[in-house]
Amino acid sequence: MKASSRRKFLKSGTVAVAGAAAAIGAPAIVHAQTVTRWRCQSMWSAAELTYKVFQDFCERVKVNTGGRLIIEPFAAGSVTGVFETLDAVTAGVLQAQSTWPGYFSGKDAGLAVISDFVFGYQHPYQAQAWFAYRGGLDMLRNAYARYNAYPVGVSWWGVESLVSKKPIKSMDDFKGVKIRSPQGMTAEILTKLGASIVVLPGGEVFSALDKGVVDAADWATLSMNQRMGFHDVAKYPTKLFHSMPVQEFTVNMAEWKKLPDEIKAIVTTTTNEWTWDQVQRVYVDDVRVFKELAAKGIKQEVWGDAEMHKIRALAQKTWEEWSKKTPLAKQAYDSQIAWLKEIGLVA
Repeated sequence: MKASSRRKFLKSGTVAVAGAAAAIGAPAIVHAQTVTRWRCQSMWSAAELTYKVFQDFCERVKVNTGGRLIIEPFAAGSVTGVFETLDAVTAGVLQAQSTWPGYFSGKDAGLAVISDFVFGYQHPYQAQAWFAYRGGLDMLRNAYARYNAYPVGVSWWGVESLVSKKPIKSMDDFKGVKIRSPQGMTAEILTKLGASIVVLPGGEVFSALDKGVVDAADWATLSMNQRMGFHDVAKYPTKLFHSMPVQEFTVNMAEWKKLPDEIKAIVTTTTNEWTWDQVQRVYVDDVRVFKELAAKGIKQEVWGDAEMHKIRALAQKTWEEWSKKTPLAKQAYDSQIAWLKEIGLVA
C-alpha cells in the first residue's frame, strides 16, 4: 500500500472508530444528564428568612448536581397542610418536606422528644452533635422509615425567645401569665410553673397579644418575633433557652433510592451546609434586631445559669413522663440525658 493511501486509510479509520465510540457512549451521556425533579414543602411562610434560606439550599442542590436534581420549594400550606406533609411524602404527592418532626408526634410521641428537648440544650451545636454522633439522626430515620420517608439531615433556626407584657426574670414570674404555647412538653412545663396555656395559630398571636387575650407568647427567635410585630405590643423579650426545635429535610424513600450514589452524596453534603447556613443567618438577623430594639429601649432578658439549672431540674420530670409514652420516646430520652450529662447541663 502506498504511503499516501495508508495515510488516507488510517485517517478514515480513526474517524470511524471515533464515530463508533461516540455512538456507543451516547446512551451513557444521555443517562448522566437525566433530570430528577422533586416538589418540597417547607414549614415556613414565604415572608420568613428561613424560607429564603431553604430556597437557597434548593438552588445549591441544583448547581452542585449540575442540574441533575431540581428541588422546587413551596411555602407552608401551598400544596398541603403543615401537619399533613409527612403523609403527602409517604404517598408521593410531595417528594420531600422540610419541617419540624414534632408536628407528627400524634404518630409517635417520641418524635416530640427527638425534635425539641425543651429546656435542655443551649446552643444548636450541642443538639447537632447529638444528632450526628450520638444516634439522634438514626433514631429519626428509623422512625420515618415506617412512613416511606428518609431524613437526609437536620437544621435549627436558633434558640427561641419569649415575648411578654411584663418582665419574666425567674420561674416565679410565670405565675398567672396567660401564654400562647404549642401543645406538648413546653406547655406542660409552663403549666407546672403556674402559667395558663392558650393554644393559637401563629397568625392569631399578634391580635391576641394586642387585645390582652394572652400576656405572652412562645413563637420563635428574636428577629422572627420582630417580623411578626410582637415587640410592638409585648415589649419584654426573654431568652431562657426553653425551645430550640429541629427542622429536617426529608425525602420520599423510593425517590431517594432512585438517585445515583454520587447525587446522594452531593445532596447529603449540601444538606450539611444548609444546617449551619440557616443557624448563622438567623443569628445574624437576631443580632441586628437586638440592636434595633435596644435603641428603642427594649432589652432582651437572658436567664443566667443558676435559674436555668432550676428550671431544667423541673423539666426533667416532664422529660421522664414523656419517655414512658413509646419505645422511641424512651430511647431518645435515655440517649439525650446521657449526652446532657456528658456536656454538664444536667447532673
